[in-house]
Amino acid sequence: MGDRIVTLCTSQWADLEFEELCKTASSMGYDGIEISTWGNSFDLDKAATDDNYIQFIKDTLAKYNLQCQALSMHIIGQCVGDLPDPRLNNFAPARLANKPDEIRAWAIESMKKGPVIASKLGVKIITCFTGSPIWRYLYSFPQTPESMIEEGFNEIVRLWTPILDEFKKYDVKFALEVHPGEIAFDYYSTAKILEKFKDNDTFGINFDPSHLLWQGIQPHLFLRDFIKRVYHVHMKDVAVTLDGRSGLLGSHIDFGDSRRGWNFRSLGHGNVNFEEIIRVLNEGGYEGPLSVEWEDSGMDRIAGATEAAAFVKKINFKKSDIKFDEAIAN
Repeated sequence: MGDRIVTLCTSQWADLEFEELCKTASSMGYDGIEISTWGNSFDLDKAATDDNYIQFIKDTLAKYNLQCQALSMHIIGQCVGDLPDPRLNNFAPARLANKPDEIRAWAIESMKKGPVIASKLGVKIITCFTGSPIWRYLYSFPQTPESMIEEGFNEIVRLWTPILDEFKKYDVKFALEVHPGEIAFDYYSTAKILEKFKDNDTFGINFDPSHLLWQGIQPHLFLRDFIKRVYHVHMKDVAVTLDGRSGLLGSHIDFGDSRRGWNFRSLGHGNVNFEEIIRVLNEGGYEGPLSVEWEDSGMDRIAGATEAAAFVKKINFKKSDIKFDEAIAN
């Protein structure tokens, strides 16, 4: 196995209390966790103000021999950059329901707490979403002028620059997960937002191959081209099952339904070529975590996430430190 640790992204496990979460992750074979900052597992506001709570987090991690090298603030970040959307009520405190301006203000304030908390925990990476004011314009009908797209990217820069300034104060990197619904969701939208932030290396990428493959993008090629700005890696698989009836846009059918043209799968049960990804990570010198984001509606999560931890540890091979043909050289 390589030197990179294998962690569990806790977003899909936030129903568990923190100690139960750590106990479960350890029993499944993980070296650490990428802590999601919501749900029953973690109290963001308490972590920002209560050093005893921070010590509890540290002590519990140590009790189960786990490391934490990244925090996840995905659903909070989504509320920063999105246009008003009733679905954001699911992410914000209940008292803010249907108050989009207040939801955004809460999200911005909460995001600024992130690097403070990360610094207390000795964490250098926060994975996140940005939201997008232009995602709804993905299909350009009614016609979408280029100026609207440019304004959308500029709006994300305007909203996020003050937040990133707080990240920089604490030497914490921001890693956007390239994902449908975000300002960067594929190859060229990623290139565009990185160009916007070219002078701000606090802003980088959380690489997740599962969101790329179903779009027709080869994840390892994406990774190779953007490796210098990849600050964190999610390990997640996806199966593309287009059958002549199903389409890539999903038909408004929920995840897990076999009628969909693609579904997330537990690692090793989909179409992602993880060996190529590991080779690119080795070439690029990536030494951060490999964080399993386990999503498979057709499999028991304990069995699946246990198998996934073993899968990543097996494929997490080191780069060779010799040339294979040196032994036969004169």
